[in-house]
Amino acid sequence: MQLVILFCALSVTISSVIGQKNNHFAEGRNTIVHLFEWHWDAIASECENFLGPKGFAGVQVSPPNENSVISNRPWWERYQPVSYQLTTRSGNESAFADMVRRCNNVGVRIYVDAVFNHMSGTSGRGTAGHSSDIGSLSYPAVPFKSNDFHSRCHVNNYQDAKNIRNCWLNGLPDLDQSHDSVRKKIVEYLNHLVDLGVAGFRVDAAKHMWPADLKAIYSSVKDLTGHGLSGKPFFYQEVIDLGGEAVKKTEYNSFGAVLEFKYGAELGNAFQGRNDLHWLVNWGPEWGLLAGTDAVAFIDNHDNQRGRSPAILTYKNPKPYKMAIAFMLAHPYGTTRIVSSFAFDNFDQVKKYLQMV
Repeated sequence: MQLVILFCALSVTISSVIGQKNNHFAEGRNTIVHLFEWHWDAIASECENFLGPKGFAGVQVSPPNENSVISNRPWWERYQPVSYQLTTRSGNESAFADMVRRCNNVGVRIYVDAVFNHMSGTSGRGTAGHSSDIGSLSYPAVPFKSNDFHSRCHVNNYQDAKNIRNCWLNGLPDLDQSHDSVRKKIVEYLNHLVDLGVAGFRVDAAKHMWPADLKAIYSSVKDLTGHGLSGKPFFYQEVIDLGGEAVKKTEYNSFGAVLEFKYGAELGNAFQGRNDLHWLVNWGPEWGLLAGTDAVAFIDNHDNQRGRSPAILTYKNPKPYKMAIAFMLAHPYGTTRIVSSFAFDNFDQVKKYLQMV
């Protein structure tokens, strides 16, 4: 009897982990489109009028939770959480729920950019009117208090896993996800989004959180409830691993998918003449990439398209950029993701119509 119980428990655990790598695409569809900084009502229309009819599978949306209001409203204020209430310049909770419903109705899944490694690094009011105080580490709308955070140190040594995961990234107060109270608040947030019908989560800054903590959080999130959805949410994690650092992507792929940053860097080199294209004959894990079942593949994203790496192709180099995207969409590797962003001339710039929202 004990062996039977143990076998059943192991079966449930394995099924849950596999489920967390399931992208839940509707049959016959493929590719996630990151509609970076789009309004919820605009995304709903895009699902109904273009993405659905054209066979796209999903949309990654910008963080929907309340964030700090930063001077000149840069795009990165969306990564400065004040609370987990769903009010941002993209819209309120009602508009978000309507978007998810309308997209699901046409077979397009919604994946939320989930930010819970840290809280806002500024003091003041957020997009829902709630306060934050970095001095006292007070975020009363969650609530989080000073004992919910790691001690004040800065991420400055990428050869030290403890520094990467326990210190503050870019001055952002680092939540301690080993605390049950912190996990509970994060799970409540993710469960609320599941209740609204989302299919999964892009986990921001996963590299800066301990794998065991993330595994515990994911396993506590409820099963999907949206139209046509069932099983565990799809978790795909931001773990930047180009080699040579202490934190490895292979520490995270046993319990969720991982964003494969090496994919875009290597293809960028290939389509800019730095690698012969015939070398792509064995494109995939033999290049040091994760197995396709564990990976989300992309050419660029909202971060690295603003970076300085010559390997990363963006819309500013249109011909090889389109060629690399075409290769990615045609090649049978991973869950593919493309980005629909906006033109920019400086790092902080955001869409003009969003600046004052």
